[in-house]
Amino acid sequence: MDVSFVKETTAPRRPLLYDDQRGLENLTREQLVTRLARASAAESIPMALSALTEYVGASLYLLVRYDLIQEQGLDFAVSSNWPFDMVRRIGQDLALAHVKSSEFERCLAFLQPRFALLPDEADLPEHLSRQYCSLTLNVGRTRLALLLLFPDDVVLSPERLRETGLLAGYCVSQSVSTRQRADREFELTERELECLYWIAEGKTSDEIAMILGISRNTINNYITSVMRKTATKTRSEAIAYAVRNNLV
Repeated sequence: MDVSFVKETTAPRRPLLYDDQRGLENLTREQLVTRLARASAAESIPMALSALTEYVGASLYLLVRYDLIQEQGLDFAVSSNWPFDMVRRIGQDLALAHVKSSEFERCLAFLQPRFALLPDEADLPEHLSRQYCSLTLNVGRTRLALLLLFPDDVVLSPERLRETGLLAGYCVSQSVSTRQRADREFELTERELECLYWIAEGKTSDEIAMILGISRNTINNYITSVMRKTATKTRSEAIAYAVRNNLV
């Protein structure tokens, strides 16, 4: 994703980049592996992201899901230690950029560090740069972005940034995959999952009935059961739940 959508009154000062050969270590790879192993054992995404943030030399992290950015509230934020108001404000800009970019542009942005400025009205801690780095990554069929805030005049490693994005995707996948499989097997039947998939594709009950070869009333019963099990009140809420939990 091209994050150059942020309005810039002056040309942004790009963080300095450095070659790993020259050092400037923040967290060694050995230390990172140890921290990530602990995070994996605890199935904790925040623990993993905190380790990766320190590894790359950043101060704050924000992991978001693009497919939920336009939902109300802050459900698009998977994990973050950014100030609450800043997360809410940046969500509007991320949604706008996501809508404007093509699928081809989004694919080109995969694991490529992109730099943009926070909105002028964002209340930023004094020691941090207003410029942030965005890394787009995929976990299964879910597209996410890791946004990192750095101290002023930090020296960055392009290789470490890409490595951080790759490891972030791996850690998220590892921490949720077991729980999601268990939830899917325990809570929803295969037929309920089929109905959930088709309503997520925008199909009506009549269309789903024709696709699956069963009656419309039966389809509605399955959908009602899905909403009861997922504690949702509408089909839209059920779809949002399914997307958040990688059920469709």
